[in-house]
Amino acid sequence: MATNPVDTTTSGPGTGSDRQRWQAFAVCVGVAALTILDLSKVNVGLPSIESALNADSSQLQIIVAGYALAFGLALVPSGRLGDLYSRRVMFLIGLSAFTVASILCALAPSIEFLLVARIVQGLAAGVQMPQVLGMVQQLFQGPERGRAFGVFGATIGVGVALGPTLGGLLIALGGPTDGWRWLFWMNVPLGILALVFAARLLPRSQPHEAGKRNLDPIGIVLLGLAVLALMLPFVLTTGEGHDNPWRWLSLAVCALLVVLFIRWEHRYERSGRSPAIQLSLFGVASYRNGILLVAAWFAALPSLFLLTTLLLQEGLGLEPVFAGMVSIPFAVTSAASSLIGGRLVGRYGRSLVVLGLVIAIVGLVLLLLAAELPPDPTVPYWMAGAMFVAGIGGGLVVSPNQTLTLAEVPPTEGGVAGSMQQVGQRVGTAIGTAATTAVFFSTIYSEPSSETADAFSDGFRNGFWVALGLLLVSLAVGAVDLIQRKRGTPDDSAAS
Repeated sequence: MATNPVDTTTSGPGTGSDRQRWQAFAVCVGVAALTILDLSKVNVGLPSIESALNADSSQLQIIVAGYALAFGLALVPSGRLGDLYSRRVMFLIGLSAFTVASILCALAPSIEFLLVARIVQGLAAGVQMPQVLGMVQQLFQGPERGRAFGVFGATIGVGVALGPTLGGLLIALGGPTDGWRWLFWMNVPLGILALVFAARLLPRSQPHEAGKRNLDPIGIVLLGLAVLALMLPFVLTTGEGHDNPWRWLSLAVCALLVVLFIRWEHRYERSGRSPAIQLSLFGVASYRNGILLVAAWFAALPSLFLLTTLLLQEGLGLEPVFAGMVSIPFAVTSAASSLIGGRLVGRYGRSLVVLGLVIAIVGLVLLLLAAELPPDPTVPYWMAGAMFVAGIGGGLVVSPNQTLTLAEVPPTEGGVAGSMQQVGQRVGTAIGTAATTAVFFSTIYSEPSSETADAFSDGFRNGFWVALGLLLVSLAVGAVDLIQRKRGTPDDSAAS
């Protein structure tokens, strides 16, 4: 793929000492983990929020999926602004807004107030995340970039997997009524500390496309509306049986908006201006397939963590902190394999990701078998063992795929290219969470006695099959990409 000319008056990739670059990277990854943590740690607080604020299932769904929706909507415009002007400034804006929104969530006097604050928090997370990916593209090259994404994947994996445990611990400390507020208060001192380090350590300059500094507001609006139309019907799906069927018409609106967006982008680029997204990126197999693969992966995995938490808390009666601890083995093994995968991806390419998917699927099937055991005190331990196996595979999926997806993307497009990958993740999370929880709750509501452990076990099993189907889609995309490359398409290696 031809790259655009770069304005060499600003610092390019790899500028600064190794220590300065890795310090800046540490700040970025720490903040990324903080925002991703809010996707998983809040799950264990849902029963507490339901009791404290008299929330219904639709409102609880919005707390989880609405955050992902807002996150996804903010990614592309903020990624574009960061690429064009200053990733550092956008990062500081996003982090500041995230910290303030966390305070509002913690102080929420009603469920309606919490929902609004939670959506603002998601928007803020969407502002800062693409800056992280753009800075990695800017700061590192070649095998070093693979190692950086290995650390990134390990950190994110630990954040996602430890979220339920941390959330359960905070609820235990804060009490059943107000413990959920601690989930948000935790972000405040960490956010302030991160702001101090970010202001000192993040690079103040970056490469830019020569002569092209336009924003393409129409393209950004069209894409944002398309993402909203795609995610909205899934966010509004609860599984209670009274969801409005007309919500699915939003998918037809999404298709129309995508067509309009593509036509506009081609027209805009022909006029000599820089579009919101370089559509030529989707002609690059490593980029296109990487986005599809990770979207299916994130549709499956966070929803399985949520189903597991619901089964353990509501079905088996475990305290939130103990229910969350089941995911600790996943965090440990995924962190280790992410670091290993970051070093091996340049040698083995997509085959490493396919291997990771196979191992993860085996581990998650073991999770289902553990959940099928009769209610017994040993069930959580068997589920934790299954998580151990799944984590080995999970670490070989996310960080190597991140490296491969952005391998052929020029640093000037790093923010918006990474944004589209994050859009895929957030869309996947919203769709997967809605689909699996809708099946879970509809199964429970359909049973004569919905409060029994058997009802929750049946709901888990049915929701699991949905998630497994999504994992198989991810595996199929990886296998197709691997086969294409073995037939002579461009080598799927780390960035040059």
